[in-house]
Amino acid sequence: MACSLIEHKRINTTVAKAKALKQFVEPLVTKSKEDTTHNRRIVFAYLRNKYAVTELFREVAAKVGDRPGGYTRIIKLGNRLGDNADMAMIELVDFNELYNATQKEAKKTTRRSRTAKKADVAAAPVAEAPAAKEAPAVDTEENKEATE
Repeated sequence: MACSLIEHKRINTTVAKAKALKQFVEPLVTKSKEDTTHNRRIVFAYLRNKYAVTELFREVAAKVGDRPGGYTRIIKLGNRLGDNADMAMIELVDFNELYNATQKEAKKTTRRSRTAKKADVAAAPVAEAPAAKEAPAVDTEENKEATE
């Protein structure tokens, strides 16, 4: 399962297996942050798949290099239809581009006080009224007669 998680970046499984996998994979990702022969051999002893080890040390380690921990996320999906088992999706945090983009946008918004909103609402209709009274930009015969 750890090799599949590293290869596909997210997998669906039961909640119990996802929690066990999280405890298994997180130390391996921590080891991959420092690319040494010793760390590669330790990780290979656990995974026993050279393609997964290569992927972990190249792509995954490059993305999680500055993260101090918490490399995986477990999202509960509900119950499986056949046996009613609790299902979950476990994924590598830095590889979910949609979720990371929404988190960054949410952090950029600032909280404004309530009085500022009332002032903006009161000022908005006043600003729109003069714009409606302006003369049309197109010169027609009716406009020429009205100005004379």
